[in-house]
Amino acid sequence: MEKEQAIFLSQCIDESIPSTYEINKLDTKSGTLPRFHQWTNGKPVIAGYKVTKLDSETSYYLIFIDWHRNDNYYLVVYSHDKSTTFAEIRQIEELENGLHLVWKYIPLKRDGKNDQRKSYFKQTFGSTTIQIMIPQSKLQVETFFDQLFRLCQNRVKADKIVDVFDFDKRNTKGVLK
Repeated sequence: MEKEQAIFLSQCIDESIPSTYEINKLDTKSGTLPRFHQWTNGKPVIAGYKVTKLDSETSYYLIFIDWHRNDNYYLVVYSHDKSTTFAEIRQIEELENGLHLVWKYIPLKRDGKNDQRKSYFKQTFGSTTIQIMIPQSKLQVETFFDQLFRLCQNRVKADKIVDVFDFDKRNTKGVLK
């Protein structure tokens, strides 16, 4: 996404007061997010937030960052403990009802079971491509968060599906463990 789009999104978040989320803005220093994570150190950041869904106390970190230092900004969603990222979103598409962030589920585990994860994601959630409408005002931020949280929860389910089902070549439906 372009820098201006990342700035606009962060401004919408700054101005919003969603009833079902708590937003804590992270401190930046000279346009960076110091001591957040080794992958973010020294990279240009527009803003960062810790967003908590109040009814479940689920939290994610949302960082608007020039991930590869090439003036192409990403919305990176980190887990609550900063141990991993759940989504790195940079692509924006204009659809008939407005601009959308576009994210594609591409599992990269090194256990040979990524095809099963991808198949489960597509079968369960309809597609491996997720489109999240970009809020046009502070009033749409809550819906934006709902969609981001759903994306993360669906990703975690798909990533862990091989722990729930025993997939082997003779039984493509899987057997509940």
